[in-house]
Amino acid sequence: MIRKIIVEALKPLNVPVTFQKYSGKADTYITFHEYFETGEEYEDDEETLTAHYVQIDIWSKNDYEELVKKVKENLTKIGFKRINEVDLYEEDTKIYHKGLKFYYLEER
Repeated sequence: MIRKIIVEALKPLNVPVTFQKYSGKADTYITFHEYFETGEEYEDDEETLTAHYVQIDIWSKNDYEELVKKVKENLTKIGFKRINEVDLYEEDTKIYHKGLKFYYLEER
């Protein structure tokens, strides 16, 4: 379910968005994965709220500042909360990489 929510939220950005890895040829693309999922609230021993911790990775050979802004806007607009972010450069592939971590609370 969380995968579909992320893909739908980022689809309007008109860059490829894929789960975990990308095998296309675009110079700019987004991958994502869930690195932690946990129960947040319980009622009568039943999980009622699940927290999804996800990382959104933006990869680009060009300036990605505007794309980063739009990713954050699109996700926070639907309830994602930003945890942190980091700028990286992948020396082996000569590509810029922005890692954004968010969490999302899903009612059960």
